[in-house]
Amino acid sequence: MTSPESDRTDRTWLVAIAAALWGTDGLLRLPLAEDLPAAPVVFWEHLIVAVLLLPFLPSALRALARCGPREWVAVLLIGGGASALATALFTAAFQSGDPVTPLVLQKLQPLFAMLAAFVVLGERLRPGYLLFAVPALAGAWLLAFEDPLDIRVSALRTALLALGAAALWASGTVLGRLVSTKLQPREVTALRFTVGLPVAAIIVAVQGDPFAVGWDNAVGLVLLAVVPGLLALSLYYVGMQATPAARATLAELAFPATAAIISVTVLDSTLSATQWFGLAVVVCSITALGWHERSRSDTVVVPEERVKAGT
Repeated sequence: MTSPESDRTDRTWLVAIAAALWGTDGLLRLPLAEDLPAAPVVFWEHLIVAVLLLPFLPSALRALARCGPREWVAVLLIGGGASALATALFTAAFQSGDPVTPLVLQKLQPLFAMLAAFVVLGERLRPGYLLFAVPALAGAWLLAFEDPLDIRVSALRTALLALGAAALWASGTVLGRLVSTKLQPREVTALRFTVGLPVAAIIVAVQGDPFAVGWDNAVGLVLLAVVPGLLALSLYYVGMQATPAARATLAELAFPATAAIISVTVLDSTLSATQWFGLAVVVCSITALGWHERSRSDTVVVPEERVKAGT
């Protein structure tokens, strides 16, 4: 069920902007991935943001203390799973460079999120949702491969790493929507990185990687932590306060679209004709979804209790 208030405050467009900032991740992560193991990069990402958000941590902990067990579990899963572990899996998959990675991350993540939104949040999809979902997912498929009819999984390890990251990030989308009724965006962000930090440290220790990364990587780590990390997530959680998870996960396809543009313009990559077409389809689908939801907001049915809660 939706309401006039939810129509006016839908922020699908803001989720798309946040996802576009995530698209700068490859530009910043690639030089680091060439010099450093995955786990230390993730650890320093979390440490930098956790330090920056330290002034907000006491109020975030007080807000969490007023929440119930569901929100506590959700925050732990967001920080430990969707933040630290998923980013570590993504970085490891990114280092291998297998072309199946963008497919799994961007084609399967929305499907995971739709299912989780149905199970956890009780969101229902109307037929009109498919008018945006099908083209967006098809565009993501075309964008992922130079030849969309010649798909080769050259490394099972890479596929499994990417699949794990996709499932964890999808859960983060849904759980972020869940806690948005009780916690403010900056509180969720502070808790996410604070909880994720010890998990990231454990991953480094288990893998036997060094924590030291060298001062020559400091600027890259700070930019990686602040732009596709802190800034993008801050906008993302503001958007999630008024955006059903099933819509948000399509808006997140702005991620591969931005990444493709950066790859071509900055990293000297090339796109085939079908990839350019897929890019255009993704951008058009996300834009159309945002405009549609601001005017009608009827592709996803939100349970009555969540409407009354202000989301």
